Amino acid sequence: MRADPLLLTAGEWLGVASAVLLLLTVVAFVVRWGIRFRLVGVTSFTVLLSLSCLAFAVSYAPRLQVEGAVSVPVVFDNGSDLVVAAAPADLQPEAYGPSVQQVALNLRGSGRGSQEVTVRLRRVEPTAAGTDRPVVLATAVRNLADGSVALQD
Repeated sequence: MRADPLLLTAGEWLGVASAVLLLLTVVAFVVRWGIRFRLVGVTSFTVLLSLSCLAFAVSYAPRLQVEGAVSVPVVFDNGSDLVVAAAPADLQPEAYGPSVQQVALNLRGSGRGSQEVTVRLRRVEPTAAGTDRPVVLATAVRNLADGSVALQD
């Protein structure tokens, strides 16, 4: 589990600010300042921000990079077992496999209905005037149970 140091630092500082605001809110209620109820809102919002920063810092997972891969956009994801990524027109053939593998490795498994996800890298090529056809360049299958990725021909 990797934590983002910037978010951890922000969460800690917001936590300190929350404690100071809580102390100020208690003083405001004891002294009966007119802004005491506004301080309750500011304090609770600051607590919420600090907890959110800390939770996001702990749950953050950076994207994986594969040697030789080109970053390609995902253009279709049915949420279950199929993901399609679009290859740019100038993508070299030696980058097909690493690019589709990188997309497969960066998939998140939560909420998918299937344990195996097929990832296709495709390009749309013109066939005649006004018509195009998709061409699948590479295919990978990601097993979400063990995290393995298998390239297919």
